[in-house]
Amino acid sequence: MKPGFEPGITRELSVVVTEDMCPAFDDVVVHLVYSTWSVAHHFELAARMVLVSFLEDEEEGVGSHVSVDHLGPCPVGRTVRVRAVLTKVWRDHHTRVVCDVTAHDGDRLLARGRQVQVVMNKEHLRRYLERS
Repeated sequence: MKPGFEPGITRELSVVVTEDMCPAFDDVVVHLVYSTWSVAHHFELAARMVLVSFLEDEEEGVGSHVSVDHLGPCPVGRTVRVRAVLTKVWRDHHTRVVCDVTAHDGDRLLARGRQVQVVMNKEHLRRYLERS
């Protein structure tokens, strides 16, 4: 990891809710609101933004956990602000990175959760994936 990767680093992204972000089952949209799986996807993106500029050339981040408490609806056309904050970095076999993540519609909290990434050597990861 590059220097400066410390808890407190924050990254944000804004997304406008579109119909393809709505919950759909068997290709039928059931509600014209921001889906939980879209929240999870955007949590992953925001947490990746925290990590990516601190990776060395030989390193890669791999998602290992995401949790979402989806607290309220957000209709199509609204802008959602997703914020990831680095809260913990520790090393066991690999470096693990924890971000607390939130989604807001204006001042209203839509969702909160956590995302964890494992930082691995790219060559080690390549060999691991080939065995799978």
